[in-house]
Amino acid sequence: MKVDVLLGLQWGDEGKGKIVDVLAPQYDVVARFQGGPNAGHTLEFDGIKHVLHQIPSGIFRDTTKNIIGNGVVLDPIVFRTEIDKLQKYNLNVKSNLFISKKATLIVPTHRLLDQAYEKAKGENKIGSTLKGIGPSYQDKIGRQGLRVGDVLSSQFKERFQKLIDIHFEILKKHDVVFDWAPLEQQFMEAIEFLKQFNLIDSEYFINNEIKKGSSILAEGAQGSLLDIDFGSYPFVTSSNTVTAGACTGLGVAPKNIGEVYGIFKAYSTRVGSGPFPTELLDEQGERMRKQGNEFGSTTGRPRRCGWIDLPSLKYSIMINGVTQLLMMKADVLNIFPTIKICTQYKLSNGTITETVPYELVHEKIEPIYTEVKGWHTSLEGITEHKMPKELLDYITLLEKELGVPITLLSTGPDRTQTIHRKIK
Repeated sequence: MKVDVLLGLQWGDEGKGKIVDVLAPQYDVVARFQGGPNAGHTLEFDGIKHVLHQIPSGIFRDTTKNIIGNGVVLDPIVFRTEIDKLQKYNLNVKSNLFISKKATLIVPTHRLLDQAYEKAKGENKIGSTLKGIGPSYQDKIGRQGLRVGDVLSSQFKERFQKLIDIHFEILKKHDVVFDWAPLEQQFMEAIEFLKQFNLIDSEYFINNEIKKGSSILAEGAQGSLLDIDFGSYPFVTSSNTVTAGACTGLGVAPKNIGEVYGIFKAYSTRVGSGPFPTELLDEQGERMRKQGNEFGSTTGRPRRCGWIDLPSLKYSIMINGVTQLLMMKADVLNIFPTIKICTQYKLSNGTITETVPYELVHEKIEPIYTEVKGWHTSLEGITEHKMPKELLDYITLLEKELGVPITLLSTGPDRTQTIHRKIK
């Protein structure tokens, strides 16, 4: 069996959590391959809303094995909080959750460093979630980080002290006030809690599952336009959010990648700073935000909203090798009698292009729009064969422009509000 990959094609918040939950019954294994507690995967079913930050979204399915891969940065404190919240649902968490020994640990000083670095940037701040993600990846690349497997060592506390001493020296240069003793105690208690779980050599584990013929879904966090290499740098995350990241973040050979599910909203959103060519700074953008309840599931921050951006979507489809498109939150556009679609960019030198330019931060990009008629009606209870003509026209136009079939349409937050479309 191949490893299928599910990832976001925009700036995150596309609805990956819901779709993993919808698709999980088809898979024996769900594996997170990058990111950390900066992710907020929202699942809604049986009238209850769940937000997962580090635990794979297949955890609510009893027969699904869930892997936190080596490419993830894991905060033991957040992990413990997540597990505690799941206890009341009587899930088989300890038997169904497996954590890579090679995953990097987020320690409390990483969060403090995140605050210090962001504050030092002033007006040029990235818009970090302040969860310690960047500093933990910095330590990983700097070859001084701690990994999950280190907690099993008798020398763990010494290694921990050596790392935080380095961090303390940096923090002395920044105006960050903190009380260390309770932070350290909370962390060490969370480490003891973490030891109760299945800490594994995940690369062997997942490749054995491949050999056994298990169906596997790799779950991405953040979005492709936040990729450290291919995103709107420097306003990006600290990991590879694209398909290639599934290979390095799980130890899977490229030949073993199967379907690539690309998730996108019927419009665009972004949290934090950074370029956003189709952003609406007017009453339409505010209506879109309220209708879509566009507030970050991790930070609570209001999301910036705008029309769909085809040049950036084509870019994400290209670098990910997307084979199927999944369109989310079509119902949010119910309120608009007309809908705009950005098909090209006009650059400051007058050039018209369909490609994403290298310089996004300082380049003045003017979106060129095509306007289409909206469906302007509720999508409650619709089926594939009873879609409004205008919605079907919108889907057909996007499929023609993007060159990939849209095989799933989400019309609401609940797992039941999902239409599976047959590939023609």
